[in-house]
This record gives sequence, structure tokens and C-alpha cells, in this order.
Amino acid sequence: MAGDQVTLLDLWASPFGMRVRIALAEKAVKYEYSEQDLWNKGALLLQMNPVHKRIPVLVHDGKPICESLIIVQYIDEVWKDKAPLLPSDPYERAQSRFWADFVDKKLYELGKKIYTTKGEDQEAAKRDFIDSLKLLEGELGDKPYFGGETLGYVDVALLPFYCWFYAYETIGNFNIEADCPKLIAYCKRCLEKESVSKSLEDPQKVYDFVVMLRKKFNWA
Repeated sequence: MAGDQVTLLDLWASPFGMRVRIALAEKAVKYEYSEQDLWNKGALLLQMNPVHKRIPVLVHDGKPICESLIIVQYIDEVWKDKAPLLPSDPYERAQSRFWADFVDKKLYELGKKIYTTKGEDQEAAKRDFIDSLKLLEGELGDKPYFGGETLGYVDVALLPFYCWFYAYETIGNFNIEADCPKLIAYCKRCLEKESVSKSLEDPQKVYDFVVMLRKKFNWA
């Protein structure tokens, strides 16, 4: 939409922010990127997200939209003339929301447990993480993308975690591809899309970020 003023309040390593970046790239929406310091939150972030006080926040013509999956849905509805992310069929749309919600409830928390715990707690988190990925792998099946032939809502929800896999594997001492080869092949295939490759961060940088977090919060 011509004349729109779009700003993304974000943190470079956030998989939730990466979702928004992929969606904006798919829609070819120009926006201003505003990196936030989560340990010294600025006035703009607190003003735009006074409830949760966290990123990402999309500011569209001065109005804030918060929570990554809600932002992605908003982007899909506002810039609907290009690259639809959610299916038009109500049942298929509900299924997409179900699996995106599954990613939200499983991958982030289990991934965090892998790098914040040790011993049996970490082993349990690794098992649950792989089990969750296997369920996603089963849902993907032989399709190019979760929604079929084009990149969609579930892909946008899931793919940012791919650049965190190296950190999980290195700290947890396990190999995701050994258990979920089809899912990893899918992630690598999606990286061939510019909207994905330019939105995801370097796995080594993410690993270094996680190491910093572990030291900062005494998780190591």
C-alpha cells in the first residue's frame, strides 16, 4: 500500500522477529528496522507494547500490532494483493493456525530448556523437541511447503527456528538431521528463497548469542 509508514521493532536474533521479516519480504513491503535493547528497553517499545513490553512490534502508520503470529496475519490481510500466506478455505486456514500454534507452544520452550538445563531435564527436552519435529515432519509429508505449493503461514512460523538448531545441537550434543532428515531437507530448500535467506540469521552468530545468554543468566 503506497504511502504506508511501517516500522519493525525487533531484536536481530529473535525467531519471532524473523517471522515478521519473512512475511514483509514475501509481500515486498518496505519498512524501517529498529533494533531494540531488551535489557534496557526504550521509550518507543514501552509505548508501543505496554502490555508485554517485548518484541516484535509492527508499527503501521503509528498504530502498533504485537505478537508475531498476529502480526503475520495482519500483514497477510493488509497487503493481500501479493503472496497470500493463509489459505482462503476456512478449514485449511484453521489447520494452518493449529500448526503455527503448535510451533509456538513447543519449539521455543523446548529449545530454551535445551540450553538452560542439564542432565535428565535437558535429555527430556531433547526427546520432546525431536518428537515435536517428527510430528511436524509428518504433517509436511511430501509437500514442498506445509500449505502446499507455496510458502505459507506455518512455514513462516517454523523456519526462523532453523537458524537456532545449531545452538540447540551444539549445547545439547545431538543431531536433529539424524532423526528428522526430511524436515532439515525442507528447511534447506526454503533457504533458496530470498525472503527466507535474507531474514534468517547466521547460525554461528545465534549460537554465540545463546552462549552469551547462558553466561549472563548463569545457565551454563
